[in-house]
Amino acid sequence: MAESPSHQFGQVIGDVLEAALRPALQDFANKYNLYLDKHGPRPAREGNKVTWTDKNGNKHDLDFVLERSGTANIIGTPVAFIETAWRRYTKHSRNKAQEIQGAIMPLVETHGTSPFIGVVLAGEFTQGAISQLSSLGFAVAYFPYPTVIKAFSTVGIDASSDEETPDEEFAARIVKWNALGLAQKDKVCQELRRVSE
Repeated sequence: MAESPSHQFGQVIGDVLEAALRPALQDFANKYNLYLDKHGPRPAREGNKVTWTDKNGNKHDLDFVLERSGTANIIGTPVAFIETAWRRYTKHSRNKAQEIQGAIMPLVETHGTSPFIGVVLAGEFTQGAISQLSSLGFAVAYFPYPTVIKAFSTVGIDASSDEETPDEEFAARIVKWNALGLAQKDKVCQELRRVSE
């Protein structure tokens, strides 16, 4: 079954969030001689996903992992697990917090090296969801919904929506986003980074 245009546009926002974070994580990795694993091909693993297995044999797909002694060809020791998440409505925020917790905490237990655990949230998240993650030791960075709207407005895309927004509007936004050049897409990422400084 095909994804709805609203879901597809949410994926665009999620991808932008990851892309905005990637340069800062790469700079950190370079500075401290770490390897940054991210979505995309890597000879050391199969496919494009960053997948780690816990002690019970369960696989968890992650956004970013920083590794000590890792290379493109060698899986290193994890020193940081970092997730990103976009949610438009607070009614989904607790479920997303629990999903992140369920992916990362078993890996922390498995690797026993006290890795850093972080999450970058964007959109609408309740204080309860944020507090739940913080209580488990997650470092939480949060981009509120208006910040995301402002970032997309820099390239003339209205990313605001509510439950009455028709699929046709989301479809038009996706077409407009896909028509942008790399420099324009990066402008949105730069705006998100700017407001986080």
